[in-house]
Amino acid sequence: MPIEVTGLCHSYKKGTPFENKVLHEINLHIADGEFVGLIGPTQSGKTTLAQHFNALFIPQKGIVVVNGCNTSEKNADLISLRQQVGYVFQNPDYQLFASTVGEDISFGPKTQKLAAGEIENRVRAAMEQVGLDYDTFHRRDIFALSGGQKRRVAIAGVLACHPQILILDDITAGLDPRGREEILGVVRKLHREEKITIIFISNSMDEVAVLAERIILIDQGRISAVGSTREVFKQSDKLRTIGLELPEIMNIANKLRACGYHLPSALLDPEEALNAISSALEEGRVGN
Repeated sequence: MPIEVTGLCHSYKKGTPFENKVLHEINLHIADGEFVGLIGPTQSGKTTLAQHFNALFIPQKGIVVVNGCNTSEKNADLISLRQQVGYVFQNPDYQLFASTVGEDISFGPKTQKLAAGEIENRVRAAMEQVGLDYDTFHRRDIFALSGGQKRRVAIAGVLACHPQILILDDITAGLDPRGREEILGVVRKLHREEKITIIFISNSMDEVAVLAERIILIDQGRISAVGSTREVFKQSDKLRTIGLELPEIMNIANKLRACGYHLPSALLDPEEALNAISSALEEGRVGN
């Protein structure tokens, strides 16, 4: 099991009058090759939890084991762990610091003390994976890039280290529709072709609905629901109560259902939903 979490608790400003407990007895597992959506309201603890997976946080209480490494053990090889678990932040400016695209992407492989030829091969391969042409972009000034291109570079810099687990933290925030679809296309391809375990943190239920195989729902620092994407989105009342919107496809289907059209519950796949809605409209309302 790549990730196993048992009894995890975490507080900010622990031991002070301003202590804020953000994780409460978290228990979960994530299997090799899964695509997991990690969702919850703002300040529910999603990012704090995910940052335990690559040891940006060490458990204050509880156990986090990633690829067999117990992050709390004194002799844990956290440097190696962080190479195995890549983290892409919402704001790429937080992790892009070199002058050019090529220099930035090569930073991780250089810390692995690889030969120069292997470093170049990894940079080329990572840029190809995210759809950036090497000859066009490897000498490009980082600050001359668009928001979507910066996110691609941030992902490529992580991929160049050959991670086994990839954490994507709200990576489409602020992008225009075209940029968002391009980034999501990169993510789909990575999971399909590279079989990387992906933990996808997002406030967009539409994105989670079409990408994730399983969902972990967090509310007020506690796990509120775990299950397949369809199973979790069927709990529409719970999602609304904690302030999460349903995917737009489900909203449309619910409105049609309320008007008397017969539709399956928890329609998530766009093609599936289109076929079901078309059939329902042809058949007409129930009772007509």
